[in-house]
Amino acid sequence: MTHIKSLGRSHRLALLVSLGLFGALALAGPALAQDGAEAEGTQDLIRAALVGLGYYLSNSPWLLGIGGFFGLYRPLVAGFIVGIIFGDPVKGAEIGAAINILYLGFISAGGSIPADPSVAGWVGTALAMAGGLSSEAAIALGVAVGLLGTLIFFTRMSVDAVFAHWADDRAEAGDADGVARMNWLPPQIFLFIISFFPATIAVYAGSGVVADAINNLQANAPWVLRGFEIAGGLLPAIGLAMNMRFIFRGNVWPYFFIGYILAAATSGGVGIVAIGVIGIALAFLHVAFVGDRADRAMQSRGA
Repeated sequence: MTHIKSLGRSHRLALLVSLGLFGALALAGPALAQDGAEAEGTQDLIRAALVGLGYYLSNSPWLLGIGGFFGLYRPLVAGFIVGIIFGDPVKGAEIGAAINILYLGFISAGGSIPADPSVAGWVGTALAMAGGLSSEAAIALGVAVGLLGTLIFFTRMSVDAVFAHWADDRAEAGDADGVARMNWLPPQIFLFIISFFPATIAVYAGSGVVADAINNLQANAPWVLRGFEIAGGLLPAIGLAMNMRFIFRGNVWPYFFIGYILAAATSGGVGIVAIGVIGIALAFLHVAFVGDRADRAMQSRGA
């Protein structure tokens, strides 16, 4: 029980440190707001550090679960926060939502991922906003950044295997506290190094590079950006197709058509929020009725 209590204290401490760093960096922006190129460079570094910290937290366990698949890890959430950091949350949410469509059917099977949605959301949105890209053109950038993010993921998984052996050594020595520490301290230090610093450097160094490249392309080769926009319009179909594969494998496919008809037949008269509320109500009824039927079937077989 001692090592469990120790782990709980460590989680609370890491949570406070993470939130403290994030808050300090967020407050440092207005405090350092000055005129001049030097002040602008400082602001760029602070924004880049916030993006890097957000990317780390999206892959860490510290924020009580919201750093997982349904929180900071999602490009929509990451894009909104990046938009706040860059002073335009609406634009950030638009870019994040566009990138998120690619990962609607995202699944990690067997310890492997086809791309990293979190780095696509955090770094991809930041670079797109720095370069003044539209949400459609940002999708192609998100694809490239997400593919590069797999290098961080597989590096993390490979090195973490070493820490598991360190925990085995502590277990053989009867050190329960050491086993608990090896399961969170070295992996999180390593994760911070390989996520925070690359993301911060990419956003800080890449924002100016991306902005200059976009301006040059707009002036000399506008067809390249047009190609990005066309690709961005086609790529979301992949995410939608992957998501629909899972929908039509089970018995919930009628709800898809209910939502589609509500949106299409009313020509947008029923908002997406209202459709979402209806979907939640139908999901609750579905689980309630199907769950009761499954329980009765199990009880009858047991009898």
